Amino acid sequence: MNTPVWFFKLLADETRLSILMLLARYEELCVCELVETLHLSQPKISRHLALLKQSGLVSDSRQGHWVYYGLSATTPQWCREILETSMHNSHLPGIARIPINSRTRCPQ
Repeated sequence: MNTPVWFFKLLADETRLSILMLLARYEELCVCELVETLHLSQPKISRHLALLKQSGLVSDSRQGHWVYYGLSATTPQWCREILETSMHNSHLPGIARIPINSRTRCPQ
């Protein structure tokens, strides 16, 4: 169901757009990093991640007690390109808030 209409409907929500752009930038993040960066509640982030996972755009992996989310390997290249372009032209809060070189992982 990877049509432009389907993809843009998912992006129409600012929270989902922000999550996807962050995952495109950092490859993998846990919920606590998304909560801290976007200043949203854990249940709200988790609800949007569940929808993105159900759509097939996001996948997860467990590392100890923590679950990390990233763009799915099956995410079409054209979707990735749209996210990259959007990220570089975005002024959405939180997108540049995590310094890429000083980012710390969640405690294990």
